[in-house]
Amino acid sequence: MTRLTAATLKSPPPQLRVPAYDRTTVTPGIVHIGIGAFHRAHMAAYVDDLLATDLSWGIVGASLRRPDTKDALAPQDFLYTIAVRDAAGAPWRGIGSVLDVMDANTQRAELIALMASPAIRIVSLTVTEKGYCYDPATGVLDEKHSDIIHDLAHPDEPVSAPGLIAAALDQRRRAGIAPFTVMSCDNLPSNGKTCGRIVRRFTELRSPELAAWVAANVQFPSTMVDRIVPATTDADSGIVRDAAGIEDAWPIMTEPFTQWVIEDDFASGRPAFEAAGAQMVEEVEAYELMKLRMLNGSHSTLAYLGYLTGHQYVSDAIGDPAIRKLIHGLMTEEAMPTLPMPRADLERYRDALLARFANPALKHRTWQIAMDGSQKLPQRLLGTIRDQLKVGGSFTRLALGVAGWMRYITGTDETGAPIEVNDPMAIRLRGTADTDGPNSARLSRELLEVTEIFGTDLAANGPFSEEVATHLAELFANGAAATVAKVAG
Repeated sequence: MTRLTAATLKSPPPQLRVPAYDRTTVTPGIVHIGIGAFHRAHMAAYVDDLLATDLSWGIVGASLRRPDTKDALAPQDFLYTIAVRDAAGAPWRGIGSVLDVMDANTQRAELIALMASPAIRIVSLTVTEKGYCYDPATGVLDEKHSDIIHDLAHPDEPVSAPGLIAAALDQRRRAGIAPFTVMSCDNLPSNGKTCGRIVRRFTELRSPELAAWVAANVQFPSTMVDRIVPATTDADSGIVRDAAGIEDAWPIMTEPFTQWVIEDDFASGRPAFEAAGAQMVEEVEAYELMKLRMLNGSHSTLAYLGYLTGHQYVSDAIGDPAIRKLIHGLMTEEAMPTLPMPRADLERYRDALLARFANPALKHRTWQIAMDGSQKLPQRLLGTIRDQLKVGGSFTRLALGVAGWMRYITGTDETGAPIEVNDPMAIRLRGTADTDGPNSARLSRELLEVTEIFGTDLAANGPFSEEVATHLAELFANGAAATVAKVAG
């Protein structure tokens, strides 16, 4: 079996679509921090299309925590395959836009030097919510975060994304080089503004001169990204081997739908993203809010309740009539009234989401979506709840989503089997759950008092706290399936 490498591109298997450019002539213009599966299915695919006409925008990826991606892709010259899967099958495509992947733990100085070079005009990020070292309840830098404390004490040896960006920008400032644009592609509210606020505050703490230069020169455009990308499994690698005729250590499986909305605000130029299908706009917030509250909010609710109901995959969960009715109602009656978009557009988006969730070929695990809930809830569910509370609107399904998270993080499912809770606050949250045991009223009260997640207002809001407590009690007493069916109506 042929291993995917640069040599494969000279005589590819007939099933494999290969890049339409000479990869040896591509030069890097983008450094992407956090080069996980989503980036490789989304932004890297857009850039791959653009390289056919502009070879100066190749991507160098950077991994902040683990060298997994580098180790997997280096032997195949950083090429990989994407399979766009639906019930009809999967066309196979080789992506060549990623030129290298650097491990920040062992190549920190080299990575900062690359980011400081004039050729790099964009530094983009998909580091997930927790990678910004911020308080998700307030959207500001967490100045007590261990990584931030380290980076301020060791500015030339940063371990965080804000510290790494600041170190590279400072080198450019000192050398008289124009700044790069910092482009967040994470699911944060107003992600460009949030990222800018975090980086600017970090530079204020690091150096007044750097802070002034960043404030005057660096742009942080907001984006909205949308594509469902399940974690790759060993079975997926086998599918690529059998169907596409190549060995790929880390292929990507994704859905046909893809969307990228970008605020057109770049400091040092940009590729013609619109030529690859991205939407360049003046304001991205409306699109972003729609996606956060309808797709992401529904996804998280579905993940916790689907997992507790025994559904391993999203398609199975949404195939459950009660869960589907619950999610349809959450989007229609609770999320859509908070959004500044025409109702007809929102209804079309809702129906498209339900169809995407039901894609049987996309093995998206509920456990994967359930990760990092303490970081996701403020953006995905709690903002919508706050808006509904202001106007006296419905929030019962959203509150059930919150209660589902509380039940999930206890670490034991309804059969008594352990749940692997993957969350940066897992130890603290699990400690609360272990202390409280089956006392659901106390558990909901103490979790709502975790201000890093819920702020100070929601625990004090009687209707909301009572609704969550009621749902959580029913999840413990009656189970997820019965509780979902009752709330769905």
